[in-house]
Amino acid sequence: MIYQIEFKTEENRLLYAESFSPIYTPKRYRNWFGQLLEHSPFCERDYKLPQNLKAHDETGEFLIKVKKQDTLHHMVYATHPFDVVGWDGYNYPYGFSIHNFEPITGRVHQPPPVHQTFETNAFVICSFCPRLYDYHPKAIPAPYNHSNIDSDEMLYYVDGDFMSRTGIDQGYISLHPAGIPHGPHPGTYEASIGKKGTEELAVMIDTFKPLKLTKQALAIDDGNYYQSWLDH
Repeated sequence: MIYQIEFKTEENRLLYAESFSPIYTPKRYRNWFGQLLEHSPFCERDYKLPQNLKAHDETGEFLIKVKKQDTLHHMVYATHPFDVVGWDGYNYPYGFSIHNFEPITGRVHQPPPVHQTFETNAFVICSFCPRLYDYHPKAIPAPYNHSNIDSDEMLYYVDGDFMSRTGIDQGYISLHPAGIPHGPHPGTYEASIGKKGTEELAVMIDTFKPLKLTKQALAIDDGNYYQSWLDH
């Protein structure tokens, strides 16, 4: 599918995920027709669909990049690729804003799957949005320490206050490999007691196979994150 992204400003941060298999909404939120159910944290009305298509009729040389088997191939079109006024079928780009995700909350801590937005056969994507904390009188909002046994956990911190983390800023990325225990930093349990809500905005991707770090990723590692659970 040919698409183009336009930005209003050059000040942008992007988290880009690609999948070799189709990306679906969570099965538990769909009926057997494929419609999102009423208890889903979002619905079809939240999708941003293509509108006001403008045909671009022009001849020349237009570079198109197609990714095939993990390699970008260059193709040169003799006519502009947007020389259409519509499409036939159901294959078209759409947008979904994280701000349209309605968090599911409860009296006690809700497990991470309530934040799930999309899924493939290789990973899931979750949205952590501004929400009320657990409202049981004895609830501790900070999540419990845990160890993922079947997935690597990558978190991209977008904006707001990150209740379970100290020293985390906008644009940070953390990676918690499967089998490695992790949880809130020292002191954040106590600090969360009595808090009513959070304004955090983050995206989590859990992969079912181990993530492999690139040289570029290792180059931006702060080198100290693994020690952040020590109470200094």
